Amino acid sequence: MQALPLAIMAFILYLGAASWQGLTLLRRVPQRPALVRALGLLGLLFHLPVAVGLIDRSPGLMPGLSTSAVVLTAIMVLLLLSVSLAKPVLSVAVALFPVSGLALLLAVGLPSPERTGGMTPGIALHAVSSALAFGILFIAACQAILLGLQNQALRHHHIRGMVQVLPPLATMERVLFELIWAGMALLTLSILSGFVFVESMFAQHLAHKTILSLAAWVIFAILLISHHILGWRGMRAVRWTLGGCAVLLLAYFGSKLVLEVILNRT
Repeated sequence: MQALPLAIMAFILYLGAASWQGLTLLRRVPQRPALVRALGLLGLLFHLPVAVGLIDRSPGLMPGLSTSAVVLTAIMVLLLLSVSLAKPVLSVAVALFPVSGLALLLAVGLPSPERTGGMTPGIALHAVSSALAFGILFIAACQAILLGLQNQALRHHHIRGMVQVLPPLATMERVLFELIWAGMALLTLSILSGFVFVESMFAQHLAHKTILSLAAWVIFAILLISHHILGWRGMRAVRWTLGGCAVLLLAYFGSKLVLEVILNRT
């Protein structure tokens, strides 16, 4: 089956799930987490064959921008669906699902580089831990945005709408830091495995990724230590989380965007 029909079906299912969850936050429809998960899971089932096809045609260590976006969003959707079974994070689907669908639609219209070789187990560990770290921390960023909106609404005594649907503020904050701790563990594994198994983490094509990944690690480490020792929380935690995720986003996609889209180079 061609990639485009799969991408369109995934986009429609993701958009349906995100729309229902968005209307739930606005209190226009009742909460239906099972429906949102079911639509998201069906979207992922159409998403995965496209991701596998792109991986099969891509270089092992440095896949192109479109391939990276499709694979990472598939991992993030899977993580969100899994984590939402135990933690109240399903509202993140309002942002993540449409982004995943758009990444698919864009990817099927862009050329993919030819495959240049497979991955060793060490490189595979680095690639998988990097993708999982990015996925968890992206979900944390979306959780931080919801926490920030909830915090501001409560400060201005707006207790209707989204505030009535989201879990209590303390629960939202606890889940945020649990996500950051999990993301930090995976990011640490990614960085360490990179230094062990990648030939040169500071080579020209990897230097920016290494430096920015280390910078993001430092930002999240400061946040976690300060939360534990100094009691950082609320909007300060939101800002530091978003800052760390922004740096990590640049690490994963910054050079790919410049080289492949702006400079039209592979």
